[in-house]
Amino acid sequence: MFSRRQWVKFAVVAVSSAWLGAYAPAAMAAAKVTIFAAASLKNALDAANAEWAKESGKETVASYAASSALAKQIEGGAPADIFISADLDWMDYVAKKNLVKSDTRANLLGNSIVLVTAKDNAKPVDIKQGFDLATLLGDGKLAMGEVKSVPAGKYGKTALEKLGVWSSVESKVAGAESVRAALALVSRGEAPYGIVYQTDVSADPGVAVAGTFPADSHPPIIYPVAILAESKNADAAAYLDFLKSDKAAHFFTDQGFTILK
Repeated sequence: MFSRRQWVKFAVVAVSSAWLGAYAPAAMAAAKVTIFAAASLKNALDAANAEWAKESGKETVASYAASSALAKQIEGGAPADIFISADLDWMDYVAKKNLVKSDTRANLLGNSIVLVTAKDNAKPVDIKQGFDLATLLGDGKLAMGEVKSVPAGKYGKTALEKLGVWSSVESKVAGAESVRAALALVSRGEAPYGIVYQTDVSADPGVAVAGTFPADSHPPIIYPVAILAESKNADAAAYLDFLKSDKAAHFFTDQGFTILK
């Protein structure tokens, strides 16, 4: 039977072991470069991250969502090392709150927005001033990111306003939490048309491009990147250099992004 001293010693060892067991996975996770990235980057960034792991022997953890949601998570203290936004506005949002290392910020990629539809029913749509999108939709919905927060939705609304058709389709919009969620609505047949990035189309074989929005109908689509102010990860800078390198470029251009220098 244990003495009181032996019981105390046993308890201390047990608690210490439990603490170390809980801490070890967290410490290992902290060693990985954690990236908060716009949902539209998933395919390209997953491929780039696999190459980074192969070359460096270091692992990454990527969290994909609408840039608006990620910015709010960063503001709320979510631990991450890198933020890649799908527009300048949400990067500006976190920058103004001193949540990024300003000297690491760079414009990484460019993109375009397109009108998509089910691949089996794809017919070309001439997207121009006053084009009759409302008639194309009929009783169906127009899938796009939430127009007040999701970058792809904001770009889409601006383009439709510039082309003079927003008022005729506003009531038909099905706002989605991210651009990939909007893409899924079209792919599943829940919306006959949707507005997504050009780069999203290759992510779903069930959709096809019906038309491309004129570049002058919306602001330039720019994906800025930066290291977050609270990052203590020594590998974050090397990872960012990799993303901006020529060896990583093809992972993005293969998906339809343009490289901004």
